[in-house]
Amino acid sequence: MPHLRQSVVVIALAGTALLAACRLDMQVQPRVNPLAKSDFFPDQRSARPPVEGTVARGQLHEDAYFYTGKIGNSPGDYLPFPVTREVLDRGRERYNIFCAPCHSRVGDGNGFVPSRGFARKPPSFHIPRLEKAPAGYFYDVITEGFGTMPDYASQIPARDRWNIVAYIRALQLSQNATMADVPAGQSVPSVPPKFTEPGNGATLPVVAPASRSTSEEQEEPKEKPEKEEAK
Repeated sequence: MPHLRQSVVVIALAGTALLAACRLDMQVQPRVNPLAKSDFFPDQRSARPPVEGTVARGQLHEDAYFYTGKIGNSPGDYLPFPVTREVLDRGRERYNIFCAPCHSRVGDGNGFVPSRGFARKPPSFHIPRLEKAPAGYFYDVITEGFGTMPDYASQIPARDRWNIVAYIRALQLSQNATMADVPAGQSVPSVPPKFTEPGNGATLPVVAPASRSTSEEQEEPKEKPEKEEAK
């Protein structure tokens, strides 16, 4: 028995020593601090540049116009995908989040930030210069920034930038539309929406689904009350 106990103690001590050595090796392993000097490479830089021709996942960007809004060095004047209701809805959502605080929800430049004393008021989207500006110009400004406006390339994905551009075009049309631009059957002004939930400061209102269009309700003849039978 004494010999067995001594063997167990020896094995336990050996195991502890091995674990301690392993822990020490992991703590003091060969590594280089960021941007530290290294004698291994001729240029003595420990941080190595990517291999020539390397493309990170998701950054191939084969469609140059989609990611720059330019044809050569000049901004293009078309969207790289069809404009649908879903595109405009998404563009309005992103615009109201990122752009409306300065440019306002109608794009006249009277947003919340300028109204509180910001030094540079943004221009209105409805001035002749910006009404004539190509679509790629707006995309480039969102991507690269302009003047005191910072760039939003890291906050807004490329497709959402184009969605915002589509919505800006819709805003410009809304402020300069004529009766000829109103679709058939659409009342002017539009009927205000009805809400199932009014919303509060933390939640958005919930619009009640429209079962029938207003024009159908207006065209539907009202039923006349039946005459009472003569007694």
